[in-house]
Formats: sequence, structure tokens, C-alpha cells
Amino acid sequence: MIKMRELLRLIDEESRKRGISPELFLADLLAQGSDPKERVGVYLRLYEELLRESEEEYAKGDLVQASEKLWDSVVSLLNAIAETRGWEHHSHRDYDIIIENLFRETGDKELVLYFGMAERLHANFYHNFMSKETFELHRDYVLKLINKLRGFIKY
Repeated sequence: MIKMRELLRLIDEESRKRGISPELFLADLLAQGSDPKERVGVYLRLYEELLRESEEEYAKGDLVQASEKLWDSVVSLLNAIAETRGWEHHSHRDYDIIIENLFRETGDKELVLYFGMAERLHANFYHNFMSKETFELHRDYVLKLINKLRGFIKY
């Protein structure tokens, strides 16, 4: 039998491989058993919660946690979009492909540029290199990305 510590280590390891938080990884696992419309709802609720948590962490001055929560809110929206279109969404590579697909579909270069800003926030979580000013610059563009992504969700 797997002990709790080992289980937590495995969850952490698998979520890191996918480039997402352990919470988002567990939400993905739980959503797998439901119908697509219900999964979209789970991802949208998760996006809202993560965005709220990102704002709370930012207000407290924890830019590392705010960075990751903001990244995870983007990933949650990408998961919802992928569910509505039947696209894969289980790895960081899949998220790049989703953005690439949306760019090809719309010609909107900002999707690619703003997603790059989101990826830098994700890197900041692991390496803690951003000043407050740099974080705020990235945050502004990621919030623009979020607004664009929300427009792709039709369910």
C-alpha cells in the first residue's frame, strides 16, 4: 500500500511533468470521469478560483505564488477550450499546441505573445527572478490573454 507521503510525492512529480500545479492535476483526474460539459464547468470554476487566489497572493506581495496561480488560471481556461474542441490538454506541450491552433484559426498574434508572458510567470514560480515591476508587466498581458481566451469558450 502506498503511504500518504509517497502519494503526495507522486502527485507532485506528475504535476511538474505536466507543467501544472498539483491542484490542477488532481482536478484533471477528477474531471476525467464526467461528461465534457461538466468538465468544462469544472475548469471554468477552477479558473475563477485560481484567478482570485492569484489576486490575493499579489495583494500580499507573494509574487511567486501569484505567478503560479495566474499561470494555472490560464491553463484551466485552455483545458476548458480544449474540452469544447476535443483537443488534448494534458501537458505543457498540449497548451502550446492549443495556443498555436487558436493563432492559426484567428491570426491573432497577441495570443502567442501573451501566452509567452504567461509561461514566464510559470518560470518565475520555479526560479523567483521577477521584480514587482516585471511581474506587473507580465500580469497585465496575461490578464489580456485571459480575456481573449474566455471568448473561445462556448458551452
